[in-house]
Amino acid sequence: MAAKDKQWTREQLLVAFGLYCQIPFGKMHKTNPSIVGLAALIGRTPSAVAMKLGNFASLDPAITSTGRSGLDGASLKDKAIWGEFHADWEALAVESKRALDSLAGGHASQIFGELEPLNESSENYEGMTKSVLIAARIRQSFFRRAILSSYQSRCCMSHVTEPMLLIASHIMPWSEDKLNRLNPRNGLCLSAFHDRAFDKGLITVTPDYCVQVSKRLRKQAKNRFVADSLLSLHGEKILLPDKFLPSQEFLSWHNQHRFIDAAI
Repeated sequence: MAAKDKQWTREQLLVAFGLYCQIPFGKMHKTNPSIVGLAALIGRTPSAVAMKLGNFASLDPAITSTGRSGLDGASLKDKAIWGEFHADWEALAVESKRALDSLAGGHASQIFGELEPLNESSENYEGMTKSVLIAARIRQSFFRRAILSSYQSRCCMSHVTEPMLLIASHIMPWSEDKLNRLNPRNGLCLSAFHDRAFDKGLITVTPDYCVQVSKRLRKQAKNRFVADSLLSLHGEKILLPDKFLPSQEFLSWHNQHRFIDAAI
């Protein structure tokens, strides 16, 4: 029998928020298999889990700023979990995944499904103990899932939707800001090609979410591939995510410290 009248525990809220981060906003409904599976694990109804995700959505500025509202009634505990994640994404992502594994008996993939991360980070796994390696992989997988779900698995510049070509790209690099390396607001969903151009500062995204292409690339206007895949984006707005709007502060940092035109 579902424990619909019982207070949500911290462990349950951790795994529910982990799920909120990793499925698209439009799929937070009671028939979603991931919601159904999580509900069974924690002894609640799928409707109750869907409602809890809606409560989290009501706290997300990326959702409320566009006229969507999620659900009313976010509790003090909901707000506390939201605040904990935003204060320490890395620790809470690992804690959430371990809580889910504990509940699922190590079969968490049956809840979230399989979405293998590409080798996107510069983190060096050499010499790590097994427990540290597992935590590192949890972090990488969490960030990828959070970014791809927010952008509905679509490159925000080219609109490519093939998962094997998509990168959860950091705005402020992994090595530059460890406190925000798992923060979904520090991410863009990009194709591997656009990720490389962004990482090298050949393109950037302004705080008003427009693509800027470097003068270096604009000198190559006769190159059809460059013209079609990059120059055509200059001044265009990116596809904005359903959740976790990119931080304007992080985008400003990229404009100033990574974009090669900033040094001209």
